[in-house]
Amino acid sequence: EALTLLVLMYPLLRGLALHLHSAVTGSYIPGTHSIAFVNCLNEQIARDIARAIMDKKLAAYVNILPKSSALYFWKGELEESTEILLLVKTRTSKIGELSNYVRSIHPFETPEIISLPIDQGNPLYLKWIEENVPRD
Repeated sequence: EALTLLVLMYPLLRGLALHLHSAVTGSYIPGTHSIAFVNCLNEQIARDIARAIMDKKLAAYVNILPKSSALYFWKGELEESTEILLLVKTRTSKIGELSNYVRSIHPFETPEIISLPIDQGNPLYLKWIEENVPRD
């Protein structure tokens, strides 16, 4: 019974140990922040969504990348279009809220909203993200 409890508590205890280590040493915990990718039909929609994300303080920084070509399957057919890509830098804990919010304002039926955790980076930049995106 004690072993079962220990196994079930391991993720929580590991997380607490990582946060304590980070607080004491000032080191970065990999995966604390993420980059989300959001596709948009055109530059105006991209700017509107980026502004809305920033107004809600769901990100510290949003890049609006220039037009690119895209090939994809939609409803069984091969489609080709141009898109604008947003790179959204935020806390990993905000990804769910960010995704829900973008889906609520995005004109696409199924917008691309995917994220990757940030494993490493400039500690000062990562701290800046943390300072500019409120905790949950």
